[in-house]
Amino acid sequence: MKIKADTSVCIGAGMCVLTAPDVFDQSDEDGTVVLLQESPPEGQEEAVRRAVTLCPSGALSVE
Repeated sequence: MKIKADTSVCIGAGMCVLTAPDVFDQSDEDGTVVLLQESPPEGQEEAVRRAVTLCPSGALSVE
């Protein structure tokens, strides 16, 4: 699984950070998503998929 984050679409809602804090963070400058890990660690796949689903702007996707 590979995560993609489009910061130009991100609105900084923070759902990704709340759902998978080991994988996502937010920029201190504008609040947009920051990928801590492009490929999530073992056991984080479900949380990442949930974060993608919950993202209100559609800025997140997985391959």
